[in-house]
Amino acid sequence: MSTENLLFLPLVLIAAWFVAAAAARSIARREIEKLRAEMEGRTAAAVPVPAAAARAAEPPPSEELDDEILAVLSAAVAAFLGKTARIRRARLLSPFEPSNAWAQQGRVYVQASHNLGAR
Repeated sequence: MSTENLLFLPLVLIAAWFVAAAAARSIARREIEKLRAEMEGRTAAAVPVPAAAARAAEPPPSEELDDEILAVLSAAVAAFLGKTARIRRARLLSPFEPSNAWAQQGRVYVQASHNLGAR
């Protein structure tokens, strides 16, 4: 084998590796786009809530809770804690509105931080 062939062989191997990597990247991108389109189709094909039903189920944002509901909440809290508690604020959350994961985690953190046993 000549010296030229020994130098040429690694160059060919490196070029073949780059071509194979580019082809693999192209195939992966195509597959990702196909999966993304399929997922969007599934999301769109999910059972949609009719707009009229969603609006009918959602209370207006300024709507206050009934005294009856507050009394039931207060009784549930008293039964759980074993003593009465004052409800300072209560509001309805819409089940049709997507929940923000950060807000949900914040609520979990705040509720977990209450030391109910020390009072």
